[in-house]
Amino acid sequence: MSRISIEQVKHVAHLARLAITEEEATMFAKQLDAIITFAEQLNELDTENVPPTSHVLNMKNVMREDVPTAGLPLEDVFKNAPDHQDGQFRVPAILE
Repeated sequence: MSRISIEQVKHVAHLARLAITEEEATMFAKQLDAIITFAEQLNELDTENVPPTSHVLNMKNVMREDVPTAGLPLEDVFKNAPDHQDGQFRVPAILE
């Protein structure tokens, strides 16, 4: 007995705005049933002593400590700027 019917496949295809034929609906129903069967095999595993995880890999944050440091001197910052005034970059006006 199939766990997913052809009507359910057609309904999901309709929700996804997909046009599928009868043959495709039958094929997808068989494929989805195989996927569900495979997923149900996971219920047979004993996970009693397995701690929950948020990721399959042991991920750690590798960012450096957030330590404030001195910035560049303004002379170096504006060295390649085409136009600056009073410690700010000057750009062409885009509004009137």
